[in-house]
Amino acid sequence: MSEVKNRDIVIVGYQSWDITIGSNCKNIAIELAKQHRVLYVNLPIDRKQVLKGKHSEAQKKRLAVIRGEDEGLEPISEGFWSFYPKIMYESINWIGSEVVFDYFNRRNAQRLSKEIQRMITQLQFKDILLFNDSDLFRGVYLKEMLDPVCSIYYIRDYLICQPYFKKHGTRTEKETIRNSDIIVSNSPYLRDYAKPFNQKAYYVGQGCDLSRYTPGQRAIPTDMKRIEGVKIGYVGFLTEMRLDIPLLVAIARLRPLWKLVLVGPEDAVFQNSMLHEMENVFFLGQKTMEELPDYIDHFDICINPQLVNDLTIGNYPRKIDEYLGMGKPTVATKTPTMDIFEGVVYLGHTAEEYIALIEKALQEDSPKKQQERTAFAQSHTWENNVKEITTAIEAFLK
Repeated sequence: MSEVKNRDIVIVGYQSWDITIGSNCKNIAIELAKQHRVLYVNLPIDRKQVLKGKHSEAQKKRLAVIRGEDEGLEPISEGFWSFYPKIMYESINWIGSEVVFDYFNRRNAQRLSKEIQRMITQLQFKDILLFNDSDLFRGVYLKEMLDPVCSIYYIRDYLICQPYFKKHGTRTEKETIRNSDIIVSNSPYLRDYAKPFNQKAYYVGQGCDLSRYTPGQRAIPTDMKRIEGVKIGYVGFLTEMRLDIPLLVAIARLRPLWKLVLVGPEDAVFQNSMLHEMENVFFLGQKTMEELPDYIDHFDICINPQLVNDLTIGNYPRKIDEYLGMGKPTVATKTPTMDIFEGVVYLGHTAEEYIALIEKALQEDSPKKQQERTAFAQSHTWENNVKEITTAIEAFLK
């Protein structure tokens, strides 16, 4: 009999329920809530945000809870709640001393744990599972303070390569990993990163909602009608931190008859890049989530020209599943995580390799290959992802 059935689960982390972008943690929570009671704990506001004075709607919500104007507990569905703790974090990342940082970090964790414990009592939760979505600071102490029957640390990004998290997180994440019962990650690379600190580290795959990304004839978007010829397309945030601008320039220069179509907002480096001077490169700007499949449908080839760096090397790019879900031939930069897609995605590094693979993909495309791509992507469901997480929890609880 399953050890993980009709459980009470507390979820903490950085992706709050009121986040406005796609969220792994929210999707996992929705799937877990189909079989368990779930308390989804939102990220509290911190003192620095309060002192700034101008607040977003999400921050105003947290301040209303702190002032007692809002209870902070909101039902999402039967047995599933979103919770705004009645606390304010101290802003401590600027502190240089490890000893002083650890003192205040523990205080923040105590405040959070006290609020969670209040809700555990109110909702009559018992023998909780604690699912921590990448909170590498408070995570050091949460198992000790909440005493779950199983504490799960979920790694979906290599956060400590980012300056904010690197300062203290390089140290605290190791402690969080050591102190957790099991580690689950959405890429083999991140699993291997965690293993030296905790042998109970598992790759559990990645879920993806492909309900919008299905094969089918869609009307061509108005701003694509003027683009004729072979269209090589990318959708997503155009940032020099993740994407290889020289690679894109080389592809456009070496194949001037191909049309490079880039859909998404740009950072300053992209806005000032020589790509804007090239006649066969088209920047179509940011689109809504509902519009993106219409653009992908009219690409001949989809690409993911990643830089290979600490930020991307362990990253699972969900856009690959979205491309494949629509049956599109896809060429991407080879990384340890992209090895998962070997056989259904063409993988390379240099501009010469990209060009050769794009030409091969154009020649080999067929209805059979399109069906194979779609079937592969559809195996990456949130249901399957949560099954793998549950299997790891069961192995610990036995």
